[in-house]
Amino acid sequence: MTAEIPTPFGDRLAAAFDAYGHLCVGIDPHEYLLKEWGLPLSAVGAHEFGLRVVEACVGRVGIVKPQVAFYEKFGSIGYRVLEDVLVEARKAGLVVIADVKRGDLGSTLEAYAEAWLSPGSPLEADAMTISAYQGFGALAAPLEFAQNAGKGLLVLSATSNPEAMAVQTSIIQIETQVGKTVAGGLASRVVGWNQEHNSGHRLGSIGVVLGATVDFAKVGIDLQELSETPAAPILAPGFGYQGADFGSVREIFGVAADQAIVTASRSILAAGGDGIRDSIDAQVRHLAEAYA
Repeated sequence: MTAEIPTPFGDRLAAAFDAYGHLCVGIDPHEYLLKEWGLPLSAVGAHEFGLRVVEACVGRVGIVKPQVAFYEKFGSIGYRVLEDVLVEARKAGLVVIADVKRGDLGSTLEAYAEAWLSPGSPLEADAMTISAYQGFGALAAPLEFAQNAGKGLLVLSATSNPEAMAVQTSIIQIETQVGKTVAGGLASRVVGWNQEHNSGHRLGSIGVVLGATVDFAKVGIDLQELSETPAAPILAPGFGYQGADFGSVREIFGVAADQAIVTASRSILAAGGDGIRDSIDAQVRHLAEAYA
């Protein structure tokens, strides 16, 4: 019997865009949000919080992004309740991006990919964020793993925190991306991978993380290159609470706006358990107007 070929992450992401638009709701049980939602400051509270956010998202958006750190801080029980949140989100048909930002090399990084991307794993997600500080070549094992499992990787390229500028704007001195910034070189390697492995698809399954408040020209990011078919998905934090305006998404990302995963968490979650549905609906409408 021939093994079933999994649907690539890029195809599932494109379907979510078409059905629900570009909004991705972050699942971030900050301590102050748990208090405002009237939930205990514990794994139990984070569990209830996550499940209620998932329930509110169903039928409204197509993508969610649990921030793993807020569960990890509760130790083993935090991971146990996160498993429930991931299972319920995927069962509901949501595209789930695990915001784990793992970075290492060799067998260690392969093990991270197996943990977060293996079909049937307790922590299974559709994609994970990943760091390539050790070089894009260090991602060889998770790239192959994601390709075979129909999963996605979102590679940190240009983050919005000011402390990152020194590294992200440094110039590469050797190998294929010589002369480019670190951020730009990583983005180019992502483009090359998608062209080699995801040709013929609208979206590739390997993408980049680009903060919406970043000056892309300053950090050496070529948005035109990222938009070439198959376009690289762009996980775009920084909207709402962090300052970027949802209505400016086309101005911010230009030719690459149609591949942006527009992420918001606190600006939506602050509406509370009773108001989150209306908050999501309002942001969806705002984004739809921006993309019209």
